[in-house]
Amino acid sequence: MKVEIFRDKASLAQAAAGRASDIMRAAIAGRGCARIIAATGASQFEFLEALTKADIDWNKVELFHLDEYIGLAMNHPASFRKYLMERLISKTGISRYHFLDGNASDPAQMAEQVGAELNSAPIDVAFVGIGENGHLAFNDPPADFASEKPYLVVALDEACRRQQVGEGWFSNVSEVPRQAVSMSVRQILKAQEIVAVVPDARKARAVKACMEGEITPLLPASILRTHARTTLYLDHASASRLSERTRSAK
Repeated sequence: MKVEIFRDKASLAQAAAGRASDIMRAAIAGRGCARIIAATGASQFEFLEALTKADIDWNKVELFHLDEYIGLAMNHPASFRKYLMERLISKTGISRYHFLDGNASDPAQMAEQVGAELNSAPIDVAFVGIGENGHLAFNDPPADFASEKPYLVVALDEACRRQQVGEGWFSNVSEVPRQAVSMSVRQILKAQEIVAVVPDARKARAVKACMEGEITPLLPASILRTHARTTLYLDHASASRLSERTRSAK
């Protein structure tokens, strides 16, 4: 794993988008398409904005997303389908995308169907974040590090649900769904490269724990340290608790 630290969110976003663009262009040049996994949430705003301005043949990009709430309509402000449609798909013209339908009558079956599409070919790059509780996608602690399923139906813990309120997606915790469909930890690690975009001071404690503590299901994002082609993009605020040794990791 490599750690890159930037002075602010804007420079972090530009650097991460630059790396992501290089990966996608190389995949398109080599295989004729790029297959990507996109994260959502407030931490990804600037990164996705920069990425949508990149010189990429978006018609040759196939998109999957990390997670979605169960029981939330696509037109709800917190819907990740809505988020990706507005912040990535509509701005680039991506036509090949696979949504997790949070309103499916059988979420587990829906997850299996999308997972089969996901595993039909390699994933070139996964964009991820780290939650305030250390979660990776919606794999809250203690996360399942063993499951080989592409997507899991998971319960959201209280810290995760409070984060969603804090980011402004819901007005109170009672409105936040208690379950979601999440890409599994092992599935995320199958991506050929991982770009982890983690700005803001509110993530500093989780970043330190996941980068300097044990690799454990209690700190789900700590598993990223086992993936050789992961780059963690931080700003000064999110990196503020890190030791000098971690700061200089390459």
